[in-house]
Order: sequence, then structure tokens, then C-alpha cells
Amino acid sequence: MSNTLTPRVWFELALLALIWGGSFLAIRTALDEIGFLSSVAHRVLWAALLLWIVAIARGYAFPRSPRLWVAFLVMGLLNNIIPFSLMAWGQLHIETGLTAILNAATAIWGVLVAALIFPDERLTAQRMTGVVLGFLGVATAIGLANLKALDLRSMAQLAVVGGTISYAFAGSWARANLKGVPPLISAAGMLTGSTLIMLPLAHAIEGPLPLSLDAGTWIAIAYYALAATAFAYLLYYRILAAAGAGNLLLVTLMIPPVAILLGTWARDEALAPTSYAGFALLALGLLILDGRILSLFRRGN
Repeated sequence: MSNTLTPRVWFELALLALIWGGSFLAIRTALDEIGFLSSVAHRVLWAALLLWIVAIARGYAFPRSPRLWVAFLVMGLLNNIIPFSLMAWGQLHIETGLTAILNAATAIWGVLVAALIFPDERLTAQRMTGVVLGFLGVATAIGLANLKALDLRSMAQLAVVGGTISYAFAGSWARANLKGVPPLISAAGMLTGSTLIMLPLAHAIEGPLPLSLDAGTWIAIAYYALAATAFAYLLYYRILAAAGAGNLLLVTLMIPPVAILLGTWARDEALAPTSYAGFALLALGLLILDGRILSLFRRGN
């Protein structure tokens, strides 16, 4: 496996950042007409169908192991149902750009969760520095004074942070339980498990899955389900194979500016200066975790 950032890899990183950055606006657009649970049900259902079509076309066999399907169900809960639902609800009350900034904390939580679970993922001084800066970034973006009121806005921000923690546990679950499973099958199985849970859950709380929708809502659903979920997973694993997990951290840094610009352009959103300051601290923490800054510093000396 090569970790070289070739021009092609840079293009794919930028494309993935654009796709995922645009998903925040697409989700918020759909939420103008449908409930947040229904938005998640649409997302996992159509993404699962598309990925199975791709898997069958590539000749993959349908997994039959009960143990594997239990792993898919748990993965779907941790990586789709909980974070997608919390973040979709959060977006009803905070800006899309702020949601993307808080979402960038996923890697910070991932380091902590992995350190708690896996003996080979200990917290070095470098990692601890990155984690502390990441925490400071999240705290700055939210504004600790805002948490005293515990109003809808502060609860929405905490919901998004809760979604990032769920993502972190999903990463560790995948490492422990889906090792050796082809990435395409993992993604399709996970989304299928999510659909099996999400459809009845959304039906029980919000009613039948809405299908008679405005064209703009369908376009938004198609974007975040097919492009930003199904296709993005395929692109993500392609970049992972070509450039390694470390370089994928760059996508995390590239997503918020895309979401902020789209939110400003399409919905006239304006973020507080503390949001930008928080993202700067969070970005610094991620870069320290990645090791690039320290490498440049050592080279300069």
C-alpha cells in the first residue's frame, strides 16, 4: 500500500470533501419537508440498494453468516442510525456549517475510544496534545456559556457531538468485528442493517415513509443517499487503499469550509467568530494527530 499523495489522490480527496461537505446542505433541505427520522430512513434505504447493485455487479456473494449480520446490525446502529439521527435533528436548530465543524471532532473521539479498547493504540504525548486541542476546539465552537441555558440550540450542538462519539465507537467495532470483510460488503451490510431498524422506527414515530415529495426534496435525498453515502463510501475505501488512513484526515479538514460556504450561499447562514476559532483549534489538533506539523518542525531543525 502506498501512502503517496499523487495528483489523482488529491483530486479524489477534494471530490470526497466536496461530496460530504454538500451533504449537510442536502440534508437540511430535505428536513424542510420531512421528519429527521424519515430523512435517515431514506438515506440508508436507497444507499443500501445502490451498494448491493454494485456488489452483485462485481460478483460478490451475499453474506449468510448470522454472526456477520449481527455485526452489520451493530455497525449500522453505531455508524448510521445514531449519528445520522442525532445530526439530522441537530441541523434543525443549528447552522449546517457549525454541524460540519463539530462533525470534524470524530477523529478526536476515535483516538480516545481506540486507546480505551485496543492495547496497541496507546495515547502518546503527540496524540494527547492533538486530543486536548480538539476538545478545546469543540468547546470553543459550542461556547461553554451557551451550555448553561440548555436550550434547543445548545442541545442540538450536543446531539451532533454525540453523533461523533457514536462514529468513534463504530470505527473500533469495525476493527474488532469486520476484519477481513470486503469494504463494499461491509458498507452494504451495515446500511442494510440500518434500514431494517430505521424503517420501522421512523414509521412508528413519524408515520409511513413519505414518498410524495417536492422535486427539490427528492433531489436532496438522492444527493445525500446516493452520492454522499453510497458513492462516498466507495470513494472513501478507494482513497484508503491508495493513500492510507492518515491521509484521510485531510478530508475531515476540507469538509467544514465546503459546508460553511454552501450554508452561507443557499441559506444565508452566518457563524459566530467562536465557531471559526473552534475549527482552527480542532484543525490544529487533527494535524498534530496526523503528524505532519511535527514532521515539518523536525525537518526544519
